[in-house]
Amino acid sequence: MRADAQRRESALKFMTRCIRCFPNKQGYVLSSCEGRVAVEYLDPSPAVQSKKYAFKCHRTKDDGIETIYPVNAIAFHQRYNTFATGGCDGFVNIWDSANKKRLCQLHKMPTSIASLDFNQDGTMLAIASSYTFELGDMEHPPDQIYIRNVTDNETRPKNM
Repeated sequence: MRADAQRRESALKFMTRCIRCFPNKQGYVLSSCEGRVAVEYLDPSPAVQSKKYAFKCHRTKDDGIETIYPVNAIAFHQRYNTFATGGCDGFVNIWDSANKKRLCQLHKMPTSIASLDFNQDGTMLAIASSYTFELGDMEHPPDQIYIRNVTDNETRPKNM
């Protein structure tokens, strides 16, 4: 590898857990242990850079107390440029980055989402539910793999 095409500081303040490039090669998404996701673009022009953003996700609030979960996994839908995130809260969320909206949240898994990926045509999502020791060594559900059919209503941006 010769020289870096670009070198940047992370848009997130805490440890990066995952980074994935957009299928259209326009940018990337990264996640952190602080329950945040950042959407970044590669084009250095000010007009394009003004579109980058970060958002909070994989959080719960009970009795006024917010619990923040690490975001362990990101997977892009090849057809729509939407993406899924999986966190230590056991949820998978599917996001429309262009419209800055959550498209859907899948049912809660028994434990943390360690990894996930769409198949090539985007009709299935593989989800690895595996305790990631975020609360230390303790009793936890067994590791499980789920293969879930996903629909266009769950993965396609609303304006398409």
